[in-house]
Amino acid sequence: MPISSRMIGVLLAQVGTPAEPTAKAVRPFLRRFLSDRRVIDYPPLLWQPLLRGVILAVRPKRSARLYARIWGEEGSPLLAISRRQQSGLQQRLGERYKVELGFAYSEPDIAQAVSRLEAAGVDRILVLPLYPQYSSTTTAAIYDAACFAALGKDRRSGSSAKRFVPELRLAGAFFDHPGYIRAMQTHLTALLQRLPQPPDHFLLSFHGIPQRYADGGDPYPEQCRETARLLAEAMGWTPEQWDIAYQSRFGPETWLGPSTAEQLQRLADRGVKRPLVFTPGFVTDCLETLYELGIEAKEEFIARCGGTVGDDGFTVAPCLNDQPDWLDVLAEVVRTQTKGWIDD
Repeated sequence: MPISSRMIGVLLAQVGTPAEPTAKAVRPFLRRFLSDRRVIDYPPLLWQPLLRGVILAVRPKRSARLYARIWGEEGSPLLAISRRQQSGLQQRLGERYKVELGFAYSEPDIAQAVSRLEAAGVDRILVLPLYPQYSSTTTAAIYDAACFAALGKDRRSGSSAKRFVPELRLAGAFFDHPGYIRAMQTHLTALLQRLPQPPDHFLLSFHGIPQRYADGGDPYPEQCRETARLLAEAMGWTPEQWDIAYQSRFGPETWLGPSTAEQLQRLADRGVKRPLVFTPGFVTDCLETLYELGIEAKEEFIARCGGTVGDDGFTVAPCLNDQPDWLDVLAEVVRTQTKGWIDD
């Protein structure tokens, strides 16, 4: 069979999610996640005793309680929505492509996804991290996992028994892709039309990383700022109408700022009553969007404003999730990234 007529594999990749909202299920997920030096780059001799002796003894119980607050009938929202994204992308790409979902730190594991693609006869794979802005903590971590899986290696120093390694392409960041910006504009415009009152401020919240990572060359904050600028321009917001912030700080280091919590405090102090918070860096709803913003940040903001949790002035916009126009954009990204592999 000619190379150009063989099926192309697409690895749709995310960081991952625990299988259940229990400490038993959260612990191995956190252990894998926080042991990756892309995420926490402290020397293992210093970090691992702290991780295993303190953090993994305490944090899984707390995290499990938070996951339980957002767990749905389909289980993990991240997994359920990612499955729908996988299905929708497969439908758009057709039989010339095989789309598999893989997580870096949980099941469905990236190594398992690569194995399924190879079992289906795929020898060329596009690795597509579902993170619009590049970060060494997400995008590069997924690149690592996919490359090791393709090589048949468990780690950099591990041996490999595989004789054939599939050809890989690593899809880059799409933080300024016109279709991605347009999909967010359409999404937010439709949401605004459904609100009983217009928001009096817009806050674009991105996941944070340590400032040290950015100082060392990670382009993440620049890409976040450019995404925010393009989206604000598309929405027609004036500079006074919106801000950017970073959430999910961890540990004692200085992280990108301002933090989302600090920014919401400032907005409350200024008299803002109806903020709309949106997370352009997440394309799939997860713990950070559903709990951290949708529950925790909302409760804290309303309390600062003297209201009650039942007040509906604080709005967290859903992620793009499996919206049709967004999946159309993903399909466009895949076709662009696989040019030369398939004859149109």
